[in-house]
Amino acid sequence: LKIVTTIFPEYDWTRAVLGEREADVELTMLLDNGTDLHSFQPAVKDIMKVSGCDLLIYVGGESDEWIEDALKSAQNKNMKTINLMKVLADSIKEEETVEGMQENEHGHEHEDEKEYDEHVWTSLRNASTVCDAIAETLTEMDPENKDIYQSNAEAYQKKLANLDAEYQNTVENAKQNTLLFADRFPFRYLTDDYGLNYYAAFSGCSAESEASFKTITFLARKIDELGLNSVFTIEKSDDRIAQTVIENTKTKDQNILVLNSMQSITAQEIADGTTYLSVMKENLKVLKEALN
Repeated sequence: LKIVTTIFPEYDWTRAVLGEREADVELTMLLDNGTDLHSFQPAVKDIMKVSGCDLLIYVGGESDEWIEDALKSAQNKNMKTINLMKVLADSIKEEETVEGMQENEHGHEHEDEKEYDEHVWTSLRNASTVCDAIAETLTEMDPENKDIYQSNAEAYQKKLANLDAEYQNTVENAKQNTLLFADRFPFRYLTDDYGLNYYAAFSGCSAESEASFKTITFLARKIDELGLNSVFTIEKSDDRIAQTVIENTKTKDQNILVLNSMQSITAQEIADGTTYLSVMKENLKVLKEALN
């Protein structure tokens, strides 16, 4: 079987469900060199991989619309697909602009179009639902190994549920319940799972990289008002906006913390042992520091 996944979480969930069967399939992660989903430009070889595989797992959001075109020219007419946005249809959220967030100037041509938040993998609960879909699809394609896929999925879902309970417990016992991002905000599904509030410079899919004076001063005032001791950025951020926000607070002594949204995990990091669960555990440590 040739299985192609677009991003790291899908790739790692598939490995977990395959278990010992991973050695018998050709599993590919397309975005493996640190390019994030929003800026990925597929090369011809990527389109060939997509159109020639047996199973394609992709997000199904705006950032990978190119996949729909690739599927039209698919060489394998029996190809199966798992579209995360479709699998999670009942829990998909619209992009939201919270107070103080800078409007995205490079938005849609069609103002009336709804924009959906595609960062569904930041929720452990969503991960569990997708693992069901992966196990089910692998069972359809390879019924002989049904028991392996089902038991692997169940074992992995227990780990997800345990970590989910740890997150819940951390938030319930925390002194704070607000996160402030001087950056893009791809963690809507995570914060909604645990009832956390947030403020951010930009929405999750924003193409902006410069924050206005108005945005900076709003975020700095919120830190003062709520007594926050930390400012968040996402992985691979240069921290410039976070530093400017901190310089505009009264105490100017907040920590800059990083939450990893897994949008640019590399093949090398995977080889070094990075997994979806290891990143989410690390994110929990960071959250504990920020909320207490």
